[in-house]
Order: sequence, then structure tokens, then C-alpha cells
Amino acid sequence: MRIAVASGKGGTGKTTIAVNLAYTMSKNGEDVVYVDCDVEEPNGHLFLKPAIEEVKEIGVLNPAVDETKCDGCGECGKVCRFSAIVVISSKVLTFPELCHGCGACSLVCPKDAVEEIKRPIGVLETGTSDSIGYIAGRLNIREAMPVPLIAQVKKAIPDNGITIIDAPPGTSCPVIEAVKNCGYVILVTEPTPFGINDLKLAVDMVKSLDIPFGVVVNRAEAGDNSVQEFCALENIEVIYEIPNDRLAAEKYSQGDLICVAIPDFMKHFKMLSDKLMCNSLAF
Repeated sequence: MRIAVASGKGGTGKTTIAVNLAYTMSKNGEDVVYVDCDVEEPNGHLFLKPAIEEVKEIGVLNPAVDETKCDGCGECGKVCRFSAIVVISSKVLTFPELCHGCGACSLVCPKDAVEEIKRPIGVLETGTSDSIGYIAGRLNIREAMPVPLIAQVKKAIPDNGITIIDAPPGTSCPVIEAVKNCGYVILVTEPTPFGINDLKLAVDMVKSLDIPFGVVVNRAEAGDNSVQEFCALENIEVIYEIPNDRLAAEKYSQGDLICVAIPDFMKHFKMLSDKLMCNSLAF
């Protein structure tokens, strides 16, 4: 069972929901793995404090040109949709940050002058936090494309048990890569004008992927009822409403799991967990 936790924007409490849900489910006796796919800014480790057992370098294949073989014909540049390799005045230029690693340039080169070499883009970390499995990706600084790393992170997910995927914020390609092939998506939002605006974008995204989903309202009393009204109008289930609590915000800022630091919050996440498990036949 794979459950992705996503949001239309950052700052809604997506990671808070993901790590506390993973912890609560593990304490209920479930076999749980937390997966941090927010590879540009992973922070689940701040709360779960895992013991990292393995760090694996992840790379993508980029073109390298042997100038002694190249005659500057330009076939490689013609086939590249992303302008990662271009020919100017018979000189071949490569732009690794634009390359998607498809290998077409090496296939079409009539002189076999283009080969693919591995370029590191980040690391894959695996370990444990208490009884929770931990998998996370960490993109190298200045890398522009997180999707290949997210794909490798998801390949490390075991087939059995419950997987909680902490997706990147937003609705762009990295989020789609993180949530695709999941059985259910939790969309975390907050009752603010920005929250409802970005929730609508996130709803459109998961609908286009045809994945079952529901909404969790974080800091529920901090705004108005616009989220609930929107969900009722669109026939979207509001799975749970997390109360607005100053102490919870303080514990979060200190890197504490709020369901551990504040016993009442364990009850909230237990109810959220039970509701998800009751709906398990749907995903």
C-alpha cells in the first residue's frame, strides 16, 4: 500500500503529516516505510532521526563527444529535444544540466563519436528510525532536474507493508513522479486564500492521474471554511482536520514529532490512520 502525502504549495504541513502518520502507523503494529521524495529539500530526517545504513550515489547518463571522431555533422543536435547537445560551426557543445539521458544522440551519431558517461546528481539514503524504514533522496546543489533521482528513490521501496511517500510541494513534474502509481494521495492544505488556491491546482493534478485522494486540513481553526466548502462542492472527502496549536508549532520548530511530544496529537493521527486503513480497499 503506497500513500503519497502532497500539497499544492510549501508550508502547509505536508512533512508534519507524513512523518507523524508513519510513526503512528508503526506504533499500531504496521510495517511502515517513510520515503522522502522531496529531494531538493528533504527534511523528514529532522523528525525521524534515522540511523543511515547505506548511502548510494545516483547518476544519470550524459553525452561525451570524442572530437577525434566527430565530423560536426549535427545529427546529434537535431535529435535532442532539449538542446542538451548542439553543433555550432562544426563544434559540438554539451549542456549536461539539460540532458534527460535518453541516449538518442549516441544512437544517431554516424561516426560513433558520442558515448554516454555517468554524471552524479545526488544520493540515495536508506536506514531505519525505530521500527520505521527510511528511504530518502538528496539532490546535489545546482542540479536542475530532480525527477531521475525521485525515480531511483521509488525503485528502492519494498513491495510489502505500508509506504508513506513525502512528495515535493507544488504540482510540477517532480510531484507527478512522486505520486504516480500510488494507491492514494493525501492533499494537505491550510484554510487560507493561498491554501485553497493551490489546493485546487493539486486536485486537478491528482484527478488527471486518476488516483484516489482526500484532503487533510492542517491548522484547521486558523482561517475560514473555504476549504470545506470547496470540498463539499467538488464531492471531495475531507479525511481529517488537524487543530491549530501553538505548542505543536513550537515542537515542530524544535524537530520533535508532535504525536510524541503532545499526547493529544497521537489521538489525532491515530484517527487519521484508522480512517485511511478503513478505506484501504479503495487503494
